[in-house]
Amino acid sequence: MSIQTMSMPVDFLSEEQFSCSICLEIFTNPVSTPCGHSFCQSCITSYWDSRGTACLCPLCKESFHKRPELHINHTLKDITEQFKRMADSSGSPGISTSAQAESSQSPQLSQKMSGGPSRPGELPRGLLKEMKNRFQRTSSSGNLLETSLSSSSSMPSYEASRRRFSASASGPASSTTPQCSKHGLSLDMFCRKDQMCVCSLCAEGDHHGHSVVPARREMTVKKSQLGVMEEEVQSLITAREKKIEEIQMSLVNIQVNTQHEVEITESMFRAMISSLERSQAEMLEVVQVGRAAAELRSQALIRDLQLEITELRKRSSTLSQLSQTPDHLSFFKTYPALSAGPPLKSWTDVTLTPDPTAGVVLKNVTQIVDKLQDELRKLPQICLQSAMESSIKQEPRLCKMQDYALDVTLDRDSAHPRLMISEDCKQVYCSDRHQAVMDTPERFDRVVCVLGCQGFSSGRHYWEVYVGEKTDWDLGVANRSVNRKGKISVSPANGYWLLSLRENNEFAFRASPSMPIYPNPKPQKVGIYIDYEKGQVSFYNADTMALIYTNVYFFTETIYPCFSPCTNKSGKNEGPLVICPIRPA
Repeated sequence: MSIQTMSMPVDFLSEEQFSCSICLEIFTNPVSTPCGHSFCQSCITSYWDSRGTACLCPLCKESFHKRPELHINHTLKDITEQFKRMADSSGSPGISTSAQAESSQSPQLSQKMSGGPSRPGELPRGLLKEMKNRFQRTSSSGNLLETSLSSSSSMPSYEASRRRFSASASGPASSTTPQCSKHGLSLDMFCRKDQMCVCSLCAEGDHHGHSVVPARREMTVKKSQLGVMEEEVQSLITAREKKIEEIQMSLVNIQVNTQHEVEITESMFRAMISSLERSQAEMLEVVQVGRAAAELRSQALIRDLQLEITELRKRSSTLSQLSQTPDHLSFFKTYPALSAGPPLKSWTDVTLTPDPTAGVVLKNVTQIVDKLQDELRKLPQICLQSAMESSIKQEPRLCKMQDYALDVTLDRDSAHPRLMISEDCKQVYCSDRHQAVMDTPERFDRVVCVLGCQGFSSGRHYWEVYVGEKTDWDLGVANRSVNRKGKISVSPANGYWLLSLRENNEFAFRASPSMPIYPNPKPQKVGIYIDYEKGQVSFYNADTMALIYTNVYFFTETIYPCFSPCTNKSGKNEGPLVICPIRPA
């Protein structure tokens, strides 16, 4: 069979299709993640080991709450090995090791071995050697290498492959390559246990039994991790920049509110001053009216007295004339009228008494002014004390939330087939078997979730759910239009606002990425508070009313309470979620 005939199937394949995106080399023991991407088993394991508990896909960045159990994708492995064999068979069969060495020294011989210049659509002429070198480094069995490259039949395949790798990859170091101070070879290997670069002889000696990989390959893995770390740092920077904007906006609101309060206070004091001035005018008018009344009364008394004085003076003049008359007839005729005396008013008890309002106005005004001044002196202290009390008191918030208690029941038509709901629709747990229920558009078919019957598109609402000692659960709210079929990506952007517990102690608010939460103590009962107009979703420890987490978003449609007891995990998480009655305030 000619070389051209053997290379025909290979023309439809490319190295990228069989390369790991972490180490950028041909797959070795390929495994697939739940999101559908494939990597070398050692590459993805090393990648996840370096990230602690967080497991992300290096390509699509999908997060897994629990590290997936990876199994070798035998189909992809067989295809990869077939690709290697096809690429291997495209070269000249039967070429000896010495001939390969000569071909590396002679460009003409290399061109003959590779079948001449490559034509469009065919594999490059250097692919055969490159594939052999890569497969030699990554293969642990060595069976294929023995067939095509082994130079000693008495040496085990792994040992032959290792020594060939040592001879080619860890040869004498060049002038620009760092050297091993002990063996003088290139430091092109990396010991994951000791976290240091070593040569091939060090890997066989001091680092024997350790996880030793090619240094460049490990550097590629670490660089991919640096990219993810950089994205996380940028996310942290963005979150803090948003927090700065939030603080600045809060400061602006405080300044606006303060200015508004100053203007209202000044207006109220101006109104109070105006009122005081009016009261002053009215009180002065009362005093002036009293004085005017006294003046009028005094004038009347004086006028009466002056009239009587005039009459008495006339009588005095008449008496004087009578006493001087010599005619006794005229005297006796006039005397009887003058001897009786004129009718006069008794002025002994007549006095000009003060007006009844005199002194009363001053007394009352003095008392009111003293009381007002005392209250004004207390006003700053009263305002400061009220502000402090409103900032530390929690009882009013508790009463508010209880005032918005919502009687939640579970919607059987939305429940996953494995969920068992009590007769009163207040409890739910996950069983081991599916129930015979109709698969409607409203029913969750993959995620063990159930919605509440009560939806709302306005107002404030609060309910409590007993979680007890469950190791896993999800609680919150969801939009009416959320996806309920197949795999679900839970986040506010997808219409879910859920607080989650995983593995008995890992609390998080489900977002992209998830927000870790560390409540202390662990809640036995969770309270969910919704303010639809504000877009606020808050979670509380219902026993202590301590805030666990608050998220603010903009609701655009009807939302429903959402519950997931999660799978029972062989009895470890079999307890139900129980919707509790709200205690009266």
